[in-house]
Amino acid sequence: MTLLGVADDPSCYSQLVNDWICPAYVSDRQQEIVDATIQHIGITVVSVVLGLLIAFPLALAARRLPRLESTILAATTGIYTVPSLALFPLLVPFTGLTATTVVIGLALYALTILVRSLLEGLRSVPDEVRESATGLGYGRGQLLLKVELPLALPVMMAGLRVATVSTVALTTVGSLVAYGGLGNLIKDGVLTDFRAELFTASLLCVLLAFVLDGLLVLAQRVMTPWTRGARA
Repeated sequence: MTLLGVADDPSCYSQLVNDWICPAYVSDRQQEIVDATIQHIGITVVSVVLGLLIAFPLALAARRLPRLESTILAATTGIYTVPSLALFPLLVPFTGLTATTVVIGLALYALTILVRSLLEGLRSVPDEVRESATGLGYGRGQLLLKVELPLALPVMMAGLRVATVSTVALTTVGSLVAYGGLGNLIKDGVLTDFRAELFTASLLCVLLAFVLDGLLVLAQRVMTPWTRGARA
């Protein structure tokens, strides 16, 4: 009788119990959660990198051609005003129900932050530093790579951190085309009133944002050792 009663005890994520916090769910669905997390990380990282590759030449063009600056900033800002519920379906006829649809959409959204931060970072370099480097024989390419970018890095990294955290959140919307990483679990949890799934996936999204932001902070400290000396 006792054994039967123990065996019949409902799981903490059964319909009868449906707890928000349920270690049994994490244990039983571990592989599903891991796969969703890996997909979420992959989409986020690829989207941000693609956004950087697009934003960098746009920022350079905006700085060197002031007449284009307002147009570039207006265009990148305008993209961000398009709801993701509309943008992703608009891309589907061209890219299909694939992860590419999500990556392109998220990269476009990231431009709003990345273009502005890259532009402001380059502008933060003092004119006297540029003049000194030019006097030492630095060409335009050397000036950009060896002087301007290193000095602009703190401002650029601040924008990159914001764009990355924002992309972690927006990736969940990719569940519209079945490529939302943890967003797929969140969507399923909402539709089925599966509390453990909804809570676990949401918590992992928050933790993922903190982890990626922390990694970017560490990367910035490694790439800008002179800032630590200045603070000291």
